[in-house]
Amino acid sequence: MIRALLLAAAVPATASGTQEGDAMSREAQVAAFVDAHLEEAIALLQRVVDINSGTMNFDGVRAVGDVFRAELDALGFRTRWVPGDAFGRAGHLVAEKPGSGPRLLLIGHLDTVFEPDSPFQRFQRDGWTATGPGVLDMKGGDVVLLYALKAIAAAGRLEEMAVSVILTGDEESTGAPLSEGRGELRRLAEESHFAIGVEDGDGDTGTAVIARRGSSSWEIEVGGVRAHSSLIHKPEVGAGAIFEAGRILSALHGIRDEGMSLSAGLVLGGTSVDFDRAHDRGSATGKENVVPERVVITGDLRPTSQAQLEEVRQRIREAVAASLPRTRAEVRFRDSYPPMEATTGNRRVLALLDQASRDLQLGPVSAAPIHQLGAADVSFAAPHVEGAIDGLGLGGRGGHTVAETADLRTLALQAKRAAALMLRLSGGGFGEGD
Repeated sequence: MIRALLLAAAVPATASGTQEGDAMSREAQVAAFVDAHLEEAIALLQRVVDINSGTMNFDGVRAVGDVFRAELDALGFRTRWVPGDAFGRAGHLVAEKPGSGPRLLLIGHLDTVFEPDSPFQRFQRDGWTATGPGVLDMKGGDVVLLYALKAIAAAGRLEEMAVSVILTGDEESTGAPLSEGRGELRRLAEESHFAIGVEDGDGDTGTAVIARRGSSSWEIEVGGVRAHSSLIHKPEVGAGAIFEAGRILSALHGIRDEGMSLSAGLVLGGTSVDFDRAHDRGSATGKENVVPERVVITGDLRPTSQAQLEEVRQRIREAVAASLPRTRAEVRFRDSYPPMEATTGNRRVLALLDQASRDLQLGPVSAAPIHQLGAADVSFAAPHVEGAIDGLGLGGRGGHTVAETADLRTLALQAKRAAALMLRLSGGGFGEGD
């Protein structure tokens, strides 16, 4: 009951005029700090973008973590690196500080989808536009998080606030088992009252995220009878693995559901297949006059709820089971991110953010449409807190592509909003929960 009252206690309508005036003055100080340090923040963004931190580049992920660790140490946080050996990844950066009032959990990630062999490696700036690996997803968001905290510290409020930060090292390709890879995030969430993610959302800074689709990968392996092509469809040979794979893909193409997406991302087929699961790549060999005997297909499934996930998985199993003659197929599923559903608590945090943004004359903030959103780490925290929100990263476009572009003007905008939200959730000037 105490935790349920905390959000209500942070709403400005319950505050006295003096308290509200003090809080608004503090938020004005925060905004002024962000504006004064914007170029410094952009310089830090360039520094971390220029460090390759593709998920499987463990040294690079740790190097980016070292940069943020030093910054958080300077703000008075107790920092530590959580090794990723148990889940096959680089690990996570965790920073914590004690304080009074509701505990905030701030969530970002250090890795990108661009490994060292990608042609996309450097930060490039043209006025207020920047391109580079992770500039949008999500090193820009990490810098928003850091400068929001710096602004709060400059306003004299950080020392008394209870804050935890986790910057994961494998958001783009989660390690396994998930129980290990997201165990620290869950633990921090269980000790917190609110969770704030600084992913880039739908790229529109007029929205924030209160619901996300989950992410589940799937892999289908198809087998057939290898033979000379002249024997295709004969009783003793059958359809071959590639025709069977085509049938399965056609069936999956017909599986549609509201808000959900089902996509095939990689296909390898022929007389032999060499598939590297860890790096999502491989090779296949074969000849045009040989009936192929093996195909591997991988893809993802983005559900809006757990119930939808189970229903669609069953439809995939049924499609895979209806094999053509002399072929066989099996499907394996892998959980990655759970769906984040729009709770009352999440909506109330959004209302608080919207009001803070309006008070700072930064414009309204509405809920981003769920069908435009991918998965993110906040989904692991959301079930354990009173309210969660995400999408406070930079505005831009082209995430996960070599055209990834950020609008640098939105760094100040989002840092101000994030700082004001943190202050209000912590009871900054509006009263503490009791």
